[in-house]
Amino acid sequence: MKAIIYTEYGGPEVLQVKEVEKPYPKDDEVLIKIHAASINDWDWGLLHGDFINRLLNGILKPKRKILGSDIAGRIEAIGKNVTRFKTGDDVYGDLSGRWGGFAEYTCAQEKSLALKPAAMSFEEAAAIPQAAMLAVQGLIDKGKIQAGQKLLINGAGGGVGTFALQIAKTFGIEVTGVDKTDKLEMLRSIGFDHVIDFTKEDFTRNGRCYDLILDVKTNRPIYDYVRAL
Repeated sequence: MKAIIYTEYGGPEVLQVKEVEKPYPKDDEVLIKIHAASINDWDWGLLHGDFINRLLNGILKPKRKILGSDIAGRIEAIGKNVTRFKTGDDVYGDLSGRWGGFAEYTCAQEKSLALKPAAMSFEEAAAIPQAAMLAVQGLIDKGKIQAGQKLLINGAGGGVGTFALQIAKTFGIEVTGVDKTDKLEMLRSIGFDHVIDFTKEDFTRNGRCYDLILDVKTNRPIYDYVRAL
């Protein structure tokens, strides 16, 4: 099968399309014919090999040579212990930690996957898993979001921020988005109640406070955020 691989850290120029061995599912895995995959910030970090990602994937060169975590496709084979899926099912999921999505085929454990809704395209499904689950974890699992609160999202114009907005609106939340100048009109158009241009205003020092802050950028010391809570 064909796959996009990298054998050294760097930019997009180190990526190569190569013929590699087609994987075979273990007892608790399924084999997926990939129809679509999305690119996440984590892929970018692994490709460039910053300090943290070298600790995860090899100091001098990458151990895992095929990137790609968010995928959508059709199951072609199942391991003997798989119970949730069958051959022919359309699925999508997050392969974070093992990757392998930038290829024609990949194997995944069933716990990493969900059935793709029939009305959703493979491309739409592949754009969901990592960004949407980070929003769910931040707002629901950890943030315990409640109706009537005020939420601020720092780094609102990316995938996590746009999913978080949709989740927050189901709770009737007032949402403020922080991002750069050229994203503000987009933020307004998708439903943010207020927007802040971080190039002109520091939301941690403007005197306004929020019940919950979802920090996608993590570019400030934690005590800066305390002032805005």
